[in-house]
Amino acid sequence: PIFIEPQNQTGDSEFFLLGLSDDPELQPLLFGLFLSMYLVIMLGNLLMILAVLSDSHLHTPMYFFLSNLSLTDISFSTTTVPKMLVNLQTHSKSITYAGCLTQVTLFPLFTCMDSLLLAVMAYDRLVAICQPLHYLVIMSPRLCGLLVLLSFFISLLVSQLHYLMVSQLSFCADVKIPHYLCEPSQLFKLACSENFTNDILIYFIGAIFGGIPLSGILFSYYRIVSSILRIPSAGSKYKAFSTCGSHLSVVCLFYGTGLGVYLSSAVSSSPRKDAVASVMYTVVTPMLNPFIYSLRNRDIKSALWRMVQRIG
Repeated sequence: PIFIEPQNQTGDSEFFLLGLSDDPELQPLLFGLFLSMYLVIMLGNLLMILAVLSDSHLHTPMYFFLSNLSLTDISFSTTTVPKMLVNLQTHSKSITYAGCLTQVTLFPLFTCMDSLLLAVMAYDRLVAICQPLHYLVIMSPRLCGLLVLLSFFISLLVSQLHYLMVSQLSFCADVKIPHYLCEPSQLFKLACSENFTNDILIYFIGAIFGGIPLSGILFSYYRIVSSILRIPSAGSKYKAFSTCGSHLSVVCLFYGTGLGVYLSSAVSSSPRKDAVASVMYTVVTPMLNPFIYSLRNRDIKSALWRMVQRIG
């Protein structure tokens, strides 16, 4: 094999993203489908952010975290979908080494940010239900800002670890990645250099930075359910739990699809099937999040309607 030193050959190295299918007849259909989904992601999440910013009734901790989640979802999808659309439209599968490293850095950043924000939002619901009288004191603007900044810096650390691991690899000429994005685990398999340590390390990082937020969410909901069960009135129980319904739906969607991709990659020997499964949490989840929050939330719907009336 011809070895490429990534540090010295960054500008010359060409990688190839094989995408979801090689069938030329499917390319226009895939382009139309993913373009439509990407536009829905952008429009839905931007409307959510604008609604929160423009309506003073929504200047609360919950909606502050929700607007940050929407911004993260936009960034999350923009890391991969535009490049996939360009490749589908131009019938080219190439991506530069620098472009690949950019995806390797940004994809874990926004994945981890999503996970941490969902954990922070679970804590917000815990305080709102278990300590309603002290909610605004505990969830002060300063604490909310610190929680988002902390989530960002932890995510940045995770992304830099991924970058460092991949940038140390040596690749053979003509690197064909059976995915629509530069996924670190796929790059480790294609590297010419020894990568057993990297494989162990990347699963360890995933277990720590994915498992800890999920544990926090589960603990928060354990406390929330325990608190709700002590409420005597059935109507009050429903009202209390309904405030968590949207968040719980998004958590199940995010972690459910993520776990599905992990299990399918462990069971299936086809990387292409893993790529198709990955669409669920890289594209479908960010697309559905605004609908889940707006359809189940009267405040968001009212804010969107007032915004439309002001524009009209």
